[in-house]
Amino acid sequence: MSYQHKELAGGRWFEFSLIEQMANIGSEVYRAINWRKKGDNNYAMMAFERALELFDLTVEDPKNRTRLKEVLRARELFCDYFVGDNQYHSTAKSWQNYFYSFNYAARLNK
Repeated sequence: MSYQHKELAGGRWFEFSLIEQMANIGSEVYRAINWRKKGDNNYAMMAFERALELFDLTVEDPKNRTRLKEVLRARELFCDYFVGDNQYHSTAKSWQNYFYSFNYAARLNK
């Protein structure tokens, strides 16, 4: 598989806590949403794919085995919001609110 985050896929991702992983996923989610708002679907899709890659790396991380339910549910909802029918009625604001807590917690732990 070809990774866009080659260094992270090489094992560095597993050094991050789950909170740091989710904060980083949130950064890509924000980018995807912001690029879509600007009307650049190419950059939006690239950020969307990077976010999915980070979700998948998080799922592969052995330390997250007991926490997969939330990670996989967030991945499902993000896919529904970004490329699906948005049947769960997500908004850009709801995604911002969801990931804000991870960013805040990650900063507190530094």
